[in-house]
Formats: sequence, structure tokens, C-alpha cells
Amino acid sequence: MGGFFGTVSKASCITDLFYGTDYNSHLGTKRGGLATYSKAEGFIRRIHNLESSYFRSKFEAELDKFKGNAGIGIISDTDAQPILINSRLGRFAIVTVAKIVNIDEIEAKLLEQNMHFAELSQGNINQTELIALLITQGKDFVEGIENVFKHIKGSCSMLLLTENGIIAARDFLGRTPIVVGKKEGAYAVTSESTSFPNLDYEIERYLGPGEIVHITNEGITQLRKPNEQMQICSFLWVYYGFPTSCYEGRNVEEVRFTSGVKMGQKDDSQVDCACGIPDSGVGMALGYAEGKGVPYHRAISKYTPTWPRSFTPSNQEMRDLVAKMKLIPNRAMLNNKRLLFCDDSIVRGTQLRDNVKILFDYGAKEVHMRIACPPLVYPCEFIGFTASKSPLELITRRIIQELEGDENKNLEKYATTDSPEYQKMVEIIRERLGLTSLKFNTLETLIEAIGLPKCKVCTHCFDGSSHF
Repeated sequence: MGGFFGTVSKASCITDLFYGTDYNSHLGTKRGGLATYSKAEGFIRRIHNLESSYFRSKFEAELDKFKGNAGIGIISDTDAQPILINSRLGRFAIVTVAKIVNIDEIEAKLLEQNMHFAELSQGNINQTELIALLITQGKDFVEGIENVFKHIKGSCSMLLLTENGIIAARDFLGRTPIVVGKKEGAYAVTSESTSFPNLDYEIERYLGPGEIVHITNEGITQLRKPNEQMQICSFLWVYYGFPTSCYEGRNVEEVRFTSGVKMGQKDDSQVDCACGIPDSGVGMALGYAEGKGVPYHRAISKYTPTWPRSFTPSNQEMRDLVAKMKLIPNRAMLNNKRLLFCDDSIVRGTQLRDNVKILFDYGAKEVHMRIACPPLVYPCEFIGFTASKSPLELITRRIIQELEGDENKNLEKYATTDSPEYQKMVEIIRERLGLTSLKFNTLETLIEAIGLPKCKVCTHCFDGSSHF
């Protein structure tokens, strides 16, 4: 996925930029980048590979090379960013959180217009450069950004560092968030409001879908009004978001806790305790324990000194290994207990199956699983949710293919809670994972916990309801 941070200050912005960007590290692991601007030094940019190291360790030693009162940073799970552009609109640096489904089609059209691409990412064009080229076709930045909205299928939120402040533009349907913060003498803008508290920023506002603003150290100017229609990704609250972050005024941990409480209140299973799969299952498990009236126990802990919360490698074999290495079961808390675990989702099921076997091997009497969201039946087409290349990487689709002979047949029935097809699919997942019982949160409960109207939340991966 990815996350960004930008700031404009009356004083030097480097410290805020460095730490603010770092607080987006849970959103990606491929590339990190910073760019600053000062009248004396111009644009200064650095990009580093983060696949074998952390953002802080890559940039800490060279912070003194950055100068200026304005800057943008990115933790990217896709391309090398920021991109520096010199155009008729002026010079600017750009970072994006984007997924462009029709990138090949747009690339072909731009090449036909005698444009070229200078940046390559693993042999392919850099999608942030493509977005920058679409912007430079406008008569000004606003028309250029609207040109992006007009042409891409997928989503794109962006920050542009110009010679006169930062332009922030949220995705046309608001699939990914942008939050603006303020403190004395400075403004900041970010994907994650978690970036704000320790840097003394207070949330000033949430940008609306398609909204464009210009930010200087003097204030915020709206360049484009927000759209009424919104499709913010529900998975921000289920998985992506850090517990202290807020989107649309709704805190991530609060949503997870509320979902757990509601599930616990309705669940008639007899268990000794509730446990959370670190990290994103913990908030839900705490809520479940309260709603059910059972204690919360830490039967699994994550080895945080070397395995912080992060996305895992693109190679599936390495993903499975990393997932296993960072979670350590506690035999003393497992032995002879009826355990109920909460987790954010089930994608492929491989990791969970292995974990369940270990729990029983360590003496668990029963292992029940409660999932924070409905079954994932439809692949995400709008943001960089997973590295999946095929719907058949979803355990639900593999089961549907086995039952129907066609992975795409009767999807609506399998996505409908408690339909015969849904119940059979969930039972097969339970059997294959070796669980005593398995229940998924309902879409209605998840939306109720998020607290936004269903029409403003993208739930496509559960019910196939969103469109380009």
C-alpha cells in the first residue's frame, strides 16, 4: 500500500519530516524517500531500498544533507519515490499512494504523444512518474490532478512539493485517506494521523474525496472542493491502520474493539479466554473478552525486537517463513485451555493453518477463531491490498472452484452471510485450518463499528459492491 507525510514550517522541517514519514512504516517495506525544498538549496531528494532495513536506519545518517522549511516523504510498497519533475507548471517533487489498474493503456497513450519515461521500477514504468506526466498536461496543477482522476482506474492520493508549499490531493473516491495537522508555525499532511501526537500536531481536518488543497506555513487554501461520493477502504480499520490512527474521525483501535465487543456479546461458544493474533487482532480480542465476559490472555506474542509490524516479502515462501518466525506461542498459556483467537482476516489460510497445528501441539484443548471482517471473496481492484496475482490465491475462491467447478460462479451467494453456500464455505475453511469453530464478523456489524454510512465505505472485497 504505502503512506506519506509532508510538512511546511516557518522553521526547519527536517526533524518533523523524518519522524513523521517513519510513522508510516507499517504501510510498506519496499522503498523510502524524502524530498525537501529551500530557496537557497533548491530540491534535495534521497531514495533508499527498505527491503532489508528500516527507514530510520537508512536516512538517519544523512539528515543533515536536507535543507528547507518544506518537505515530503514516502514509505512505498511500489515504486521508488519521490519523483522530481521540471515542467511548464514549474518544478515539483511528487509522492503517491496509488494503484493504477489500467497503467499499460495509459502508458501506450502517453508514448503515442511522444512522451517518454525516465524512471523504471523492476523493468516496468514507475507509476508515480506516469501520474506526474498526466499532471503536467493540465494548464495548472488542479487541472493536471483532475486529469489523473479522469484517466486512471484504481486510486491515487498524492502530495506535490512545489517551490511555494505543498499541494495535497486525495483520491477521487477517497479510497485512501489524507489527514491535515496543525501546530504553532507549521502544518503537516499525512496518510496516518499516528504521525501527529509526538510531533505536537493536532488534527485540523480530513480531506474529502477528490479534494485538493494548497498548504503553506501560513495556512490552507482549498483548490478543489470534495466530491459527495466516497468509497474509503474498510480494511483501513480492519488491518492497515495503526491503532492510534483516525480516518474520517473514527479511531482504528476503537473500531476493532467495538467489533470484538459485538461479536463477543452474540457468541455462545464456551471458551476459557480470548487471545489476539498480534498486531491487528489484539484490539478485537480485547473487545471480544469484554463482550463475552472472559479474560484476555496473551497466548501468542510477537518478537518485536527484530520483527516489527510490517508487510512481508513479495516472495510467498519467504512470506510464510517470516509470518512464522515473528509469532511465538506461549506453552504455559496454552496448555489444557479452550482458546478463542481473534485475527483481522483470512487471505490464503496457509499461515493460520500452521499456527493452529502448533497451538494444538502445545497442549491447547480447543482452538476457536473469530475474524474481524467477512470472508474475502473478491480481490481488491482499487488499492494495493495484497500481492495476489490471481483470485485463486484467496482460500474462498479455491473452495468455490472446487464446489462449483468455476471460481467465479455464484459469488453473491457465497458472500451472503448465513446462506447455505456461505455456511458450507466457512465449514470447509474451518476443517482445513483444523479449528474447533470459526466465525467471521458480519458486514453489518463491521459497518456499525466503523460508524459511517455503508454507501461511503468500500466493502468490495467482501461483497463485490464497488466499481471504477
